[in-house]
Amino acid sequence: MKRHGFAEIAAGAVVLLAAVLFLAYAVTNSGRSAAGGGLVLTARFDRIDGLAAGADVRIAGVKVGSVTGQRIDPATFLAVLTLNVDQGLHLPEDSSAEITSEGLLGGKYVALVPGGSDRNLASGGEVKITQSAVSLESLLGRFIFSVTELAGNQAQRAGSGSPAPAPAAAPPAAGAAPAARPPAAGRPR
Repeated sequence: MKRHGFAEIAAGAVVLLAAVLFLAYAVTNSGRSAAGGGLVLTARFDRIDGLAAGADVRIAGVKVGSVTGQRIDPATFLAVLTLNVDQGLHLPEDSSAEITSEGLLGGKYVALVPGGSDRNLASGGEVKITQSAVSLESLLGRFIFSVTELAGNQAQRAGSGSPAPAPAAAPPAAGAAPAARPPAAGRPR
């Protein structure tokens, strides 16, 4: 029995060690660790629908950091995001940040668009130019409302419009021969 118990303990230890190694690999390679050392920036948005802490920060589609925090500014009621960006980047002061989605059903991330200023953002700086998340539900609702309103307007125009009167015959031009009259019904030709 002791050999069987030792084998089970050894197998459990190997499985536990493998789980710890997978966890360590996932934390170090996901880019979502809380390790400092990066450029810490803030950005204010009207809406951050669907953006979670730990989401990617990308430039030109390449991950350069992550969202490390989010809060509400009690004075303006704007969402304030804290971004941790790669220290080696020298982002111009007039850079912009926008919340974008990976696709129709994909997750959201913050896209940084570098500006053209000669001065760079320092750690603790704020990205002033921002574009909030676009709500797919809101866009779909607006589209449906517009189509419904357009259809209603067309139906109203068609229902209230009376048939146009037939155009009147133009008088004959001077010197023109009178038009031939159609033969009267019941008269021989």
